[in-house]
Amino acid sequence: MNEPLHSVNALRLDAGGRRPHDDRVIVEAPIALLYNGDSFAVMMATPDSLEDFALGFALSEGVVASREEFRLVDVVRHDEGIALHAAIPQARFDALAERRRGLEGRSGCGLCGVESLQAALRPVPRIETTDSVRVDAIRAVLADLAHRQPLNALSGGVHAAGFAHAGGLLVREDVGRHNALDKVLGAIARDGIDPARGFVVVTSRASYEIVHKAATCGVGVVVAISAPTDLAIRTADAAGLTLAAFARGESLNVYTHPHRIVPAT
Repeated sequence: MNEPLHSVNALRLDAGGRRPHDDRVIVEAPIALLYNGDSFAVMMATPDSLEDFALGFALSEGVVASREEFRLVDVVRHDEGIALHAAIPQARFDALAERRRGLEGRSGCGLCGVESLQAALRPVPRIETTDSVRVDAIRAVLADLAHRQPLNALSGGVHAAGFAHAGGLLVREDVGRHNALDKVLGAIARDGIDPARGFVVVTSRASYEIVHKAATCGVGVVVAISAPTDLAIRTADAAGLTLAAFARGESLNVYTHPHRIVPAT
């Protein structure tokens, strides 16, 4: 439970016949998030960069409004999973009762277990940043991201999220695409990086939650390697967020607020 990768034995079948094969697989474990001693969510995630994950989840879910309101007080490891205990202001804790979600997250779905449709589609904040991103910068980040995924290189099937800014590219990986993004959002908050002064790139489709989490944390541009969903596009449009997808090679599609993506110089 302490490592993000696990060694397993497999049987390899190919043109050469059958033979034993030592493989490494990504770890998927239940990770509970507790605030002031009360359980809020259990996510299926990779037990890596847990401090970033805890803070990023709290910020992107609107549990707290800033890193100053969050303190990770304990990481408790059990045979069954990991519990992340955090302390938040009492006012924030009281507000959780207004939208209690008792959700059980899965690697493919961050909305599993919501108690109502209203809870699933929360209001999205408005993004006002005027910072722009050059197309050649996006291409360079995508090329760099392909070489900054050690867990995926060893196991395959791992999502990555990155935040590109003036200081470079910050990358986190996880079995779940939403978890990878939470880890990145937590990392930039812990490092004191302005989320409006850069852009997010994800190695997945652009779902509603990817857009909502980014907008909640103040990110103005999200670039996805795969397709967007219709709700992601509508959410990005309502938030004033620039959403680009199918970013592969020399091309990409920009679906909302294209003024932030400018031609290469």
